[in-house]
This record gives sequence, C-alpha cells and structure tokens, in this order.
Amino acid sequence: MGNGEATLITTLVDLYVTAVLLRLLLQWVRADFYNPVCQFLVRITNPVLVPLRRVITSIRRLDTASVVLMLALEFVVTWIVVQISPVAFTLGQIFVYSVVKLLGTLLWTWFFLIIAMVILSWVGRGARHPVVPLVYQLTEPLLRPVRRVVPPIAGIDLSPLFVLIAIRFLLVLLGF
Repeated sequence: MGNGEATLITTLVDLYVTAVLLRLLLQWVRADFYNPVCQFLVRITNPVLVPLRRVITSIRRLDTASVVLMLALEFVVTWIVVQISPVAFTLGQIFVYSVVKLLGTLLWTWFFLIIAMVILSWVGRGARHPVVPLVYQLTEPLLRPVRRVVPPIAGIDLSPLFVLIAIRFLLVLLGF
C-alpha cells in the first residue's frame, strides 16, 4: 500500500469519525432528530452503532458506544499507517495519538462550527436551511459560559472570538 492508498483510507475514516462525532454532539445538545441532516447522520452511523450499543451501554448522557467506535477507528487507521511507514510506534503510543487526534477533530469541528455561526449571523440568520439551527445548537454550549463573563459590547457579541482563541490555543497545545 502506498501513500495514495493510505491517504484515501485515512480521509474516509476521518470523514466517518467526524460523522459519528457530529451525531454524538447532536445527541448531547438534544438536537431535533427529525432534521434532515440529523437523519443523514443517523442513517450512515446506525449500521455500526446499533450493534455496538447492544454491547456497550451509555454512561448517563454520554453515548460510550460512539466514543469507543471513534477511538477504535482512529486506532486502526493509525496502526495501518504506522505499519507502512518506516517509523515504529508502540501500541500505547498509537493509542495516545488516537486520543489526541480525536480531541483535535472535536476542537476543529467546533472551530469551524463557530466560524459558520458567525458568518450565518451576518448573512443568514433567517435562513431556512436545515443546517442553520444545528450550527446554533452545537455552538451554544461553548458560547453560553463565555457570554456570562463577557457581555456584548455595544451590541456586538465577542464570545465567539474568545472561544475561537481558546480552541486555537488548545489545538496548538495538542500539536495541530
């Protein structure tokens, strides 16, 4: 397997992990699952998650089956890439890298969702696209605590700026 195949496999796995992550986040914020975007995510993740949920139970509001699936996918794809690369890693290092990569994916997802929310607030606040309410629902848990500390200044909400700076700082700490 060459670099092209490895890139294709990692890209496809990353897209699927992002879909599972978005589904997990949408469950966390209790999004409307009749939304077409939610229905799409449910349909593409159910074939793997439903059997996994029979074995792995949820812990309170955390869908542990989703977390285990994402970690397993990241671990397997990282292991495959390590096998074809000249660098040797232990299974522990691969696991740590998988966790860090998953955290990076979570942070990048929130980063882009906040940027999308800011752009939508400028041009498409009243847009009727099914993605719009989901973007607001997914970003609100991050922005709400900052809004309590930093109120709007002259009608301008600076909370997205502070959250983006914090996310970027965490991404730098993780090495992204």
